[in-house]
Amino acid sequence: MPVIWEVMQPGTRRSLAGVGLLAVVVAVALTLSPDAAIGAVDAAADDPATFLAVVAALYLVRPLALWPPTLVAVVVGYGLGIAAGVPVALAGAVLTSVPTYAAARWVGAGNDCAPVERLASVGGGYFGSAGDLRGVVAARLAPIPADAVSCAAGLSAVPLRAFALGVLVGELPWTVAAVVVGSSLSTITARGLGGVGLPLTVATTAAAAFLLAGPAYTHFTEEDTAVVN
Repeated sequence: MPVIWEVMQPGTRRSLAGVGLLAVVVAVALTLSPDAAIGAVDAAADDPATFLAVVAALYLVRPLALWPPTLVAVVVGYGLGIAAGVPVALAGAVLTSVPTYAAARWVGAGNDCAPVERLASVGGGYFGSAGDLRGVVAARLAPIPADAVSCAAGLSAVPLRAFALGVLVGELPWTVAAVVVGSSLSTITARGLGGVGLPLTVATTAAAAFLLAGPAYTHFTEEDTAVVN
């Protein structure tokens, strides 16, 4: 096996590694229930050190289990309140998005596998039109799975600084809402944002559309000009 691995093209090795990582993520996501994981939070809430250890464990598992950052942000708000919870949850959202982004960027670097090239081309077209920072902010504002956005940014080779800042800004309204919801709970649950979910989704989707309106207009205007010429 080591000999076969060594003679493979770098792109093939990266593709196989990506498939293996995806299989691990799917297995973890299917076997690890948010309810079961969060069930331990109530018992730890009275002990700050234990609670922080539980939160750290949840954040470590989050990208592997494909949990949305808001799920852990609710837990953070439940234990830490709003003032301390918002910065902790924002930091967690950014830091736990980086591994997915980095893995996708590594898989996509110099990879000539057709599906990977196609995904990178689609993502590159989007970020090329919207801009790296604006594109990440809009995508994280919209109700799109967080790790899908991280993968797209990584495959499209969005710079790390723009990616991290985009996640920070785009996740801000979601994180604040989740922490506020968590701080108001008497018992922690894995039910998400509850009654504020729909209004927030509408508002963030509108904000994402507003951010992308200018680049979209420019893109389609250039296409029309090219067709006319």
